[in-house]
Amino acid sequence: MLGVHSAEHAHDVAAMRRHYLADGLDESELAADPVAQFNHWFANAVASGMDEPNAMIVSTVSADGRPSSRTVLLKGVDLRGFVFYTNYGSQKGVELDANPKVALLFPWHPLARQVIVTGRAERVGRDETAAYFRSRPHGSQLGAWASEQSRTVASREELERRYAELEARYPEGEGVPVPPFWGGYRVEPEGVEFWQGRENRLHDRLRYRRDPAAATGWTIERLFP
Repeated sequence: MLGVHSAEHAHDVAAMRRHYLADGLDESELAADPVAQFNHWFANAVASGMDEPNAMIVSTVSADGRPSSRTVLLKGVDLRGFVFYTNYGSQKGVELDANPKVALLFPWHPLARQVIVTGRAERVGRDETAAYFRSRPHGSQLGAWASEQSRTVASREELERRYAELEARYPEGEGVPVPPFWGGYRVEPEGVEFWQGRENRLHDRLRYRRDPAAATGWTIERLFP
């Protein structure tokens, strides 16, 4: 029965495609540095009304070379890099501490765009972490304490019990301390690729590559799609 049921609801994955008809991306249109260009595209993504334009896929590599990816929210960007927050004991936290090389992917499908950032991650300072933590909703602050991220938990009830205990200890309006095992990472970019979907799969791919010899500190190169 499983085979019949699956056949009834199967989709022809190979036939799924979208024709990209958006305007192209030319070198003459790019900002001098990738952060300025990112901010321009990010503003476009926000204005488009898409859900969570700051959602990005963070890819890390374990000590034995196994890659892993997950979706995380961007919480800051400036000339120093791209910032997100997590439990330092999570899989990504452990992997980043052992191997700081990381990739970020912003999949802005409604605009037929994506941005790929590659670089090195380092922990942000505790003052910066504390400032962001205190800006989070009360429930999210409690959630950071309740969850031993990436570790096994016996049941949903166990997670909710831990949260309820914290809620009783720190009711709404009472300050929640910043967990010592929780904080931010800043990804300093070494390369940033801007991808624009084009007709006939002849996409535009323009990449900033860090280059100390260049006047701007960056070299821009076009890649085959």
